[in-house]
Amino acid sequence: MDYKKLVKQGYDQCAQNYLDQRDLFKNQKYLEDLIQRLNPNSKILDIGCGAGVPIDQFLIEKGFKITGVDISPEQIKLAKQNLSSGEFLVKDMSDINFPDNSFDAIISFYAIFHINRKEHQELFNKLFSILKPNGYLLVTTGSEDWEGIEKFHGVKMFWSHYSADKNLEIIKNSGFKIISSEIDTSGGERHLIILAQKS
Repeated sequence: MDYKKLVKQGYDQCAQNYLDQRDLFKNQKYLEDLIQRLNPNSKILDIGCGAGVPIDQFLIEKGFKITGVDISPEQIKLAKQNLSSGEFLVKDMSDINFPDNSFDAIISFYAIFHINRKEHQELFNKLFSILKPNGYLLVTTGSEDWEGIEKFHGVKMFWSHYSADKNLEIIKNSGFKIISSEIDTSGGERHLIILAQKS
């Protein structure tokens, strides 16, 4: 089965519905913590940016320069409609090819577990490269070991993730220093939220 095609088509089909439900997840405190560490006008990459609301909207309003990537053309279309500034690109996160030291921070909420977990180490290695020295990484990952397909906003969706400990190990293996990690239960789900730094 082509999992990437499943994810792309799934998010194309449920884009608006997902956007309508998005505020169930409370990410404000994690973003506030991140932005206190950043200089004004810092460049932030959002991987799996979706429709750009509420996260990219919040960051743009705080004066940061946002680049968002998402595998779903429908989500990127919504992001461009929702936000007048920021650069939004249809791109598979596995294929991102920004130059080294491009961004002050990289964020990814509820996205990395939609690619095969066997690709996670390679992805985090790449994220380490494209972050500037002392740049920050803020990501949500799965909190337990699981892979499979489930119904999600009326469509089929693929998930693939490791346990919390394994996710932390992968990020450390890429060269990051972990600043904080906690299980977040907003939206009635359990995600591991990790803040790390390229040291």
